Parts: sequence; C-alpha cells; structure tokens
Amino acid sequence: MKEVAIFSLLTRLLQVMVQRASWLMVCILLCLSSATVSQAAQDEPLVVVVNQASGVDTLTKKEVVDIFMGRYNRFPNGQVAYPVDLPQGSSGKSHFYMQLVNQSERKIQSYWSRLLFSGRAKPPEASESLPDVVNYVVSNEEAIAYLPRTLITSEMKIVFQFSS
Repeated sequence: MKEVAIFSLLTRLLQVMVQRASWLMVCILLCLSSATVSQAAQDEPLVVVVNQASGVDTLTKKEVVDIFMGRYNRFPNGQVAYPVDLPQGSSGKSHFYMQLVNQSERKIQSYWSRLLFSGRAKPPEASESLPDVVNYVVSNEEAIAYLPRTLITSEMKIVFQFSS
C-alpha cells in the first residue's frame, strides 16, 4: 500500500514536471519567435511615403530630417506637412530614427521634450499601430510617414528611401 502511494506521488510529480517543462518550452519558443519577427521587421527596408494625391514627388534626406525633427512644418513646395510616427517602442520607429539622424528613440523623446517645453515645435503625430499609419496616409493628402516597403499601397507614393 505504501509503495502504491509513493508510486502515485512520483507519477504525479513527474506529470507536474512535464507540464511545467512544456510551459517553459512554449515560453522559450514564443520569445524566440518574437525576437525573429522583430529582427525581420528591423531588416525590412523603411521608406518615406506621402499620399498619392500630394504634390510632393521626392524629398532629400535633409528635407525628411527637417520635417520629422520639427524644423519645418511644410513640404518644399509650400504644402503643409503632417508627419506621423510609428508606435512608441516599435522596432520600426527606432530603426527609422537611427537611420535618419543616428539617434535612439530615447534621445528623440528627450529632443522633443525640450522643443515642446520651449514651444518651438510639435512632434509627429503618434500612431497606435501600423494600420493606423497606413490609414492616416491614405486619408490625408498632407500626411508623411515611414513604413516598411511591403505595406505601401497604390494610394501612396515613395518620396524617400534610405540607401543600403
């Protein structure tokens, strides 16, 4: 009787260990797949886009910097520019600002905090998700955004792309 109880206890203990090991494996796999997706998003080329109906056909890197860093609120043709950022903390936003001005997202936030305090400029519109950015550009002639090349639609045109 004692042996059956011990065997039953050991069996239950083994079942719990297997369940926990399974959960641990699931967690590890989720972390690895998340890191892979994040890396893939970072490796995907970002392009700067405007609405197809916009009068802007091309921009230089300096012009993109001036718009996204609040130095100018208009396109070179005089049309008002409404820049929009990818969601805070996204790998795309970090990647964009690193390519654009060689600054981390944290330094960009600090930059905007100083400018907002002085009242000199307004940061790009903050988006909640990639689909929000796409909808913003598609529905707003004055919009300018950066997106992974694979998300560009026929309602948008690429005005700047980073060289490899």
